[in-house]
Amino acid sequence: MRSSPRLLVALASAGGTWPHDDWPAPDDPYVSRVLRVSPPYRGLRETAADVVVLHCEDPAASFPGLLEALRARSVPVLVVSPRQDTEAVVEAFREGAGYLVEGDHCEQMLSSAVMAAKVGHTYLSPSACAALREGARRMSAAGDGGATGRLRGLLSPREKQIMELLSTGLCAQEIGLRLRLSEKTVRNNLSNIYAKLDARGGTDAVLRWLGATSVLRT
Repeated sequence: MRSSPRLLVALASAGGTWPHDDWPAPDDPYVSRVLRVSPPYRGLRETAADVVVLHCEDPAASFPGLLEALRARSVPVLVVSPRQDTEAVVEAFREGAGYLVEGDHCEQMLSSAVMAAKVGHTYLSPSACAALREGARRMSAAGDGGATGRLRGLLSPREKQIMELLSTGLCAQEIGLRLRLSEKTVRNNLSNIYAKLDARGGTDAVLRWLGATSVLRT
């Protein structure tokens, strides 16, 4: 079977030292090469990049400029940042971007996250996932857990299993392997879940499942 072509990644670096100068390795299964682009990222409009990796100190300061540069293009984004607070992670996640916390991932995870972004999955490193869950915990402690509990009560036991795994950063194929289900069955369940949670897609569903929607700024 013919393998898929490897990806071209645009590295939008907003300062600081990129910790993966040797990435991608020559035998990287997903990424062929990286093209570096500096702020204000206008060069992104002329590239054929499959995925953009935004490396920055503060996503709140850098992400809007990147989105503006990508205005006319629909390119998935992965954020790499030292920030691991709930607000930073949720803001990026709401925009559909994956999020890797510096020091919380290896080069193999970075490559996997890039491929996940390309196929429409939002990838989180362990610390980023924990930040979302901390936001949910704070919401529950503040007395907002009842609404989340009622929302979760709309799902069947199997759907709850799937949502729990989706919220840890697993894709449909990985969830299927964990639960011994076909990928098609998982995707059918996800479609039902989105309808029940009134969610626009996986990102929105995870935010609702975790009860993190209220930490989003209006």
